[in-house]
Amino acid sequence: MSTSSNKKGFGTAPVFFTAISTILGAILFLRFGMAVGNLGFYGALGIIILGHMITIPTALAISEIATNKRVEGGGEYFIISRSFGLNIGATIGMALYFSQAISVAFYVIAFTEAFEPFFNWILSAYDIALPRQVISVPAIFILAYIVLQKGSDMGVKTLYVVVAILFISLTLFFWGQTSFYESGDYSQNFVFNNHNQFFIWFAICFPAFTGMTAGVGLSGDLKNPTKSIPRGTLWGTICGMLIYVFIIYKFSVSMSPEDMSSSQLAMANVAVFGAIIIPLGLGASTISSAIGSVLVAPRTIQALAVDKSFPSSKLNKWLAKGKGAANEPYNATLITIAIALIFVLIGEVDFVAQIISMFFMITYGSLCLISFLNHFGASPSYRPQFKSHWAISLIGFLLSMWVMFKIDAFYTILAYIVITLLYLYLNYIHKERGGLQKIFLGALFQLSRRIQLYMQKHRSHQPDEEEWRPSAICISANSFKHSKVFDLMKWISYKHGFGTYFHFLKGYYSTNTTTEARKIVDQLIEEHHDQESSLYVDCMISPSYTTAIAQAIQSPSISGMENNMIVFEYRRTETEAIESILDNISLTRAGNYDVCVFSDANKNTHFKNGIHIWIRPIDVLNANLMILLGFIILSHPDWKKGFVKIFSICGKEDAEITRKQLQELVQTGRLPITLSNIEIIAQEENTSVKSLIKDKSSNAGLTIIGFREEQIKHAGSEVFKDFENMGDILFVNANRKQTIE
Repeated sequence: MSTSSNKKGFGTAPVFFTAISTILGAILFLRFGMAVGNLGFYGALGIIILGHMITIPTALAISEIATNKRVEGGGEYFIISRSFGLNIGATIGMALYFSQAISVAFYVIAFTEAFEPFFNWILSAYDIALPRQVISVPAIFILAYIVLQKGSDMGVKTLYVVVAILFISLTLFFWGQTSFYESGDYSQNFVFNNHNQFFIWFAICFPAFTGMTAGVGLSGDLKNPTKSIPRGTLWGTICGMLIYVFIIYKFSVSMSPEDMSSSQLAMANVAVFGAIIIPLGLGASTISSAIGSVLVAPRTIQALAVDKSFPSSKLNKWLAKGKGAANEPYNATLITIAIALIFVLIGEVDFVAQIISMFFMITYGSLCLISFLNHFGASPSYRPQFKSHWAISLIGFLLSMWVMFKIDAFYTILAYIVITLLYLYLNYIHKERGGLQKIFLGALFQLSRRIQLYMQKHRSHQPDEEEWRPSAICISANSFKHSKVFDLMKWISYKHGFGTYFHFLKGYYSTNTTTEARKIVDQLIEEHHDQESSLYVDCMISPSYTTAIAQAIQSPSISGMENNMIVFEYRRTETEAIESILDNISLTRAGNYDVCVFSDANKNTHFKNGIHIWIRPIDVLNANLMILLGFIILSHPDWKKGFVKIFSICGKEDAEITRKQLQELVQTGRLPITLSNIEIIAQEENTSVKSLIKDKSSNAGLTIIGFREEQIKHAGSEVFKDFENMGDILFVNANRKQTIE
């Protein structure tokens, strides 16, 4: 829904004049001369440069985002909400609205300073100190009448008149005296004084630059927003910056630092007919800024109400209601004038000025951040006609955040707290509305894509040159019957590696099986969702288990690593499942995979009983991988009360040598295991390995045992049998000897 009708007749000029008249506002007439007097020409130039290093990237970001999609009423709010999502858009939009509404009061109060000669005359002639509200309160009501009765059309017409007065006053200022010093020595002004006061004066002067987005608020009343917003905003920003540079130069060659610092209307001492034209120019600039703000603020809150951003449906309906064919925000204007009137009656806005600046800076930083993220994570539908560079947007975002803390860390933190609480509240009452996550997911997708491509291009073709970490895959049709394997995959992939679990769905690829596969994946994610997990869940549709494995081991890992380990699983009571595993182990050897076979005991895991690793003379290749897996699994929080114990079986004559080798391995490999947890077992002639394992590890939380292909060829499924009454067992077959560093 648009906040205005299709009868939009404004072109680029209102955007430009709204921006330039707000930029050349109260701060220009009241404070820039004082800034030059205190900081010198180069200090004031630094304020202009730093300020525009924030505002120009913001102007470019607005222009870019505005030319990507149809811009309706709400200006900056519409741009943010349609790019960042309605909840975050409403959060920033509300902060922006209050800044705009209170700005109306600020400009009206500044407008009364143009009547300083009148107040001084009353005081000297009648000894009466009139309050500033004598002028400011009638001014706010006149302003309200103009906007409420005549709408934006009358407001823009009035804008042209005050811009003309502003132009005349600046012309007479530049036409004024050019040689304050008879000697013509202006060097004392062309310095950088009082470095420690720079950010104090920056905070005072920065609101002068915030007007560059004022014209964006007219987006709902423009004939062609995608054309008018970039042109009007950029030209307003650039022209304003150049005028400010010329103004501080004019001050520097016309007045002494003392005279500039002592008077807030120092421009009157330079301009031709300064006593008349400068107060008139101040009045014109401030009232034009007030008109600009009072045109923009109601459209912001009207757009917020159209998007149902407020908790009350009646309030949303009332604020969204417009008047006439142009859908003028009548009710929203009443609220804006009421808020402004409160601050006008108070007469002082200094205590909220920093908060307003913080929210403006948050808005600018957000716009630059949106632009930056869209350069990397935008969907194909993001095709702006105007394009900025991502580095410019990033600079604008970082400088916005940095300057906020430099101005006032307390108000910065307070602003972020308010913004965060407001967002959490909106997210709570509008759970169905998203958007913020989309752009971040897009950026993360692009980052992941680039990392994977980089890893593929720079991967080593020599396995020994790469530091090993697990990238395991598991394929099983028993996803809803055997849950233990999910725990194992999470343990293996936790922190140090990555895991992919495929549910095997037997059948041919079709519409029906695809639909079923999606449902299965959704259910698995719901049942096994874990924020800390690196386990990725998917479904593999294939006519047989063997073809499913063949497909999986040829597929690249979504982690960017090459898969290097395959995990088979079976429940120990289902001995027939072992045969299916044996039929497919040889298939994985073609891909140089490490093979693990998980024997699920179908009983609770006793984590405190630790992980037992059994090493035999035949485990020359397996030993290091088994030890690495043991410590990788132990790092998972489930095993925080566990430990690793290594059992090494050898002949009696090799016991001492084996002990020294394991001790050296523990010490040089920096493994967190005490020597007391290494047990050397000299095997008796009549004692089988399986009986030793069952005797020592019957109560272990997890037992890791090595196996070789030669064993399978000779003994078949017997390799995995006869381990009754034990806990879970992980059988490991390494493709190559791993290095423990």
